Amino acid sequence: MMQRLQYGPRAAALLLVLMQLLIQLSGCASSPPSTFYTLTAVTADRAEIASLRGGQLAVGLGPVSFPRFLDRPQVVQRAGGNQLTLDEFNRWGGSLDDDFLRVFSENLGRELRTSRIVVFPSELRLPLDFRVLAEIIAFEAGPADQAMLKVRWAVLNPSTEEVLRMREDVYRQPLPAEASIAQQVVALSTALAEFSQDVARELQSLPRPQPLSASTD
Repeated sequence: MMQRLQYGPRAAALLLVLMQLLIQLSGCASSPPSTFYTLTAVTADRAEIASLRGGQLAVGLGPVSFPRFLDRPQVVQRAGGNQLTLDEFNRWGGSLDDDFLRVFSENLGRELRTSRIVVFPSELRLPLDFRVLAEIIAFEAGPADQAMLKVRWAVLNPSTEEVLRMREDVYRQPLPAEASIAQQVVALSTALAEFSQDVARELQSLPRPQPLSASTD
């Protein structure tokens, strides 16, 4: 005759916790590991790095705003039309906006041959020649076998907040069919490099605003 086991409330609760833990462990064992990505700056050689010590122009960057649908750890892809896809196992190594600003500042410093780049918000009190603000409208790989950066940006006089130049640009990089996430991130980095070059050209073409104290004397 079989004897039926009976559990008290504490033993039953412990058994339930153990069962849930086993389920979670079995799920983790069957899930593939996540892969993490970062944007990359344009490669500089030693001579170029040495030329960045000091520099003439001082530029403030930021804020740079992103659509809320890009403000997430997963790499976002456009499946077509109004549909977006997110892959839980392909993620940014940090926040996309911080990564974008980091690479943008590196690229811009290289293009302008200056180390005097300040990313906002910053505690550094450096007299600036210009400030660049940007609104990212699109920064994604899409169904048309391309990666795209669409950005609205402005150059400001940092003393008066006067808008000196305002533009909206689109940068597209071709992708092979069924491009991997790694290939897409490389293409997005290239689009960001082209944007950085355009910003540098605009800054070099503009006359430096006079400091506020000098203009009011």
